[in-house]
Amino acid sequence: MENTILEMQFAIDTFYFLVMGALVMWMAAGFSMLEAGLVRSKNTTEILTKNIGLFAIACTTYMVYGYDLMYGGGMLLDGISGQGDKYSNAADFFFQVVFVATAMSIVSGAVAERMKLFAFFAFAVIFTGIIYPMEGAWTWGSEAVFGLFKLADYGFADFAGSGIVHMAGAAAALAGVLVLGARKGKYNKDGSSNAIPGSNMPLATLGTFILWMGWFGFNGGSVLAMASKESANAVAMVFLNTNAAAAGGVIAALLLVKILWGKADLTMALNGALAGLVAITAGPDTPSALVATLIGAVGGILVVFSISTLDRVFKIDDPVGAISVHGVVGLWGLLAVPLTNADVLFTGQLLGALTIFVWVFGASLALWLVIKAVMGVRVSEQEEAEGVDIAECGLHAYPEFTVK
Repeated sequence: MENTILEMQFAIDTFYFLVMGALVMWMAAGFSMLEAGLVRSKNTTEILTKNIGLFAIACTTYMVYGYDLMYGGGMLLDGISGQGDKYSNAADFFFQVVFVATAMSIVSGAVAERMKLFAFFAFAVIFTGIIYPMEGAWTWGSEAVFGLFKLADYGFADFAGSGIVHMAGAAAALAGVLVLGARKGKYNKDGSSNAIPGSNMPLATLGTFILWMGWFGFNGGSVLAMASKESANAVAMVFLNTNAAAAGGVIAALLLVKILWGKADLTMALNGALAGLVAITAGPDTPSALVATLIGAVGGILVVFSISTLDRVFKIDDPVGAISVHGVVGLWGLLAVPLTNADVLFTGQLLGALTIFVWVFGASLALWLVIKAVMGVRVSEQEEAEGVDIAECGLHAYPEFTVK
């Protein structure tokens, strides 16, 4: 009887892992639609190609090397094989690999409209195979940081990846943007910034709702179980708090831009939703729903100020606001955890955030510079003016609207 119960729990937890992983995989569609909506129509095909390409690259490189590097288990595929104690190891790999793809998707939007497609793919190979798994080993794995210390020993905790996934993706994106430079026409000689509107707000809104839905798998699956009363209650609370934080982010962002600019800015509302989701990801298991809403609301406020500041003050050209949404708010998400979880220390969270940022930003910057020296990272001025769809993919996304 006991063996039958254990087998049933194993089956339920494995199935739950797979379903949650499929939800996270659906976030790839969300990032694709969001980014396609926020870039100009002449760059749509290339951004979609980047997103499907990076997902395939992430799945392959993480299978071949990244998973073993992050969690151990032997050479090549040994870490994936075997049954596992509580759920299938193959299900664990599937759930983890879609997280890797999510981190890489963050980079895609920040470097949009002026990067060479295969330079981006070259970066994706190393980021998903080495850079991300290394910091993942120090945080979710059991490895010490360069053999010196383990972040968990200092009170660091990141339930589903505000820092490990989102801030890491933003750090890689920031390095890429600094090497790449701003889009032509984004900044004037006097330093003022020109708005470059996206081409399709319905697509951007659809992408945000897809991401919102997929985030239930992102956070809910990180409970790692479903086949008991305790774990089922934990999953339900994580779902509730994830939704509450996203709603709080939207409301706060909308109210703030109405106060500041007198208009309801849709793009800020969309980024407010994503900011709320990023903010709660580090600790969706411990707050009450009201506190989760407030954590998300702070994220929504931060993202508005961050996008404006990075653009106008620091001249960092991020077409979709990815560095602010996932980086700045990712840090806030880490720092919010000790507010509701007494076992987590602010010092530990700061140490973890610093370790993740320094490693990912430093390694990514070096890699971007190598790629720039070897094959170049930016398309020509003429190709950028005409749109990277034709230069990189030979195909317009909206050919019937293209002036010949």
